[in-house]
Amino acid sequence: MRKNNMTIQQLFEEGIKVLEEGNIQNPMLDTQLLLSYALDVDKVYIYTHRDRIIEGETVDNFLSLLNKRKTGYPLQYILGDQEFMGLNFKVGEGVLVPRPDTETLVEWIIEVVKSKEKFNKNTINILDIGTGSGAITLSLAYYLENARIYSVDISEKAHKIAKVNTKKLGLESRVTLLKGNLFEPIKELNKDIKFDIIVSNPPYIPSDDIDTLQKEVSKYEPRLALDGGADGLDFYRKIILGSPEYLKNKGVLGFEIGYNQGSDLKRLLEEIEGFNNIRIRKDLAGKERAVIANWEKSN
Repeated sequence: MRKNNMTIQQLFEEGIKVLEEGNIQNPMLDTQLLLSYALDVDKVYIYTHRDRIIEGETVDNFLSLLNKRKTGYPLQYILGDQEFMGLNFKVGEGVLVPRPDTETLVEWIIEVVKSKEKFNKNTINILDIGTGSGAITLSLAYYLENARIYSVDISEKAHKIAKVNTKKLGLESRVTLLKGNLFEPIKELNKDIKFDIIVSNPPYIPSDDIDTLQKEVSKYEPRLALDGGADGLDFYRKIILGSPEYLKNKGVLGFEIGYNQGSDLKRLLEEIEGFNNIRIRKDLAGKERAVIANWEKSN
């Protein structure tokens, strides 16, 4: 049944009530964003036009969005985009929503590139394993103008969304999106290609922990991009073992990690001769979030 006309203030109050019933973490902010989206206005408009009457069809649409969000359906999937590294990315079902935590790794890679003279003077090849929406790949391409980036993901949905984002940011000439598992597409592409940097935010949640995550993640985000095996380290092992074949001498390998995985990653890297200068960096919340190691071929 169609709802009667309501003012923006009434819709705002209704939104907060509905999302609180669903135990949504930020009901006021989510209501602002959903109402702005439904009315196609900015957030300021919501506060400056509280008495504006909204007609029944638009009211119905807003309430439908609210009820969808109430179930835990990710806000970003409803709105269709997410900001990351100052850029706007299209997101949708089938890809992880880019998170601020991941900016720790991207900022660190940019810092490493700009601190090394050899990286600044030449075109650098970067491989990103696990494209997702393209957040890491495209942020690096955007902020490192001398970077040529190859990006791999096994998911067809991720591949399609990353392609849209690549075009939207005008980075097609320096980004190559490949579909496949880990290093396989690179092997098929060019047996001789080597990379200055290999970077990855792989699935790293232990299989048994996924159902304990907040419902936005456990219920709606792709398990393929979350499940890191029994101990969460399966993909780190595979990437660490495969990287030496594709890294240039004195290249760099960088990972996003879970908050309690730093020592495990350090141990895994130390087990492979050639990895050295292993560093761990914390995010803004003070949690371990990224690991970087140098690679040097043994004679």
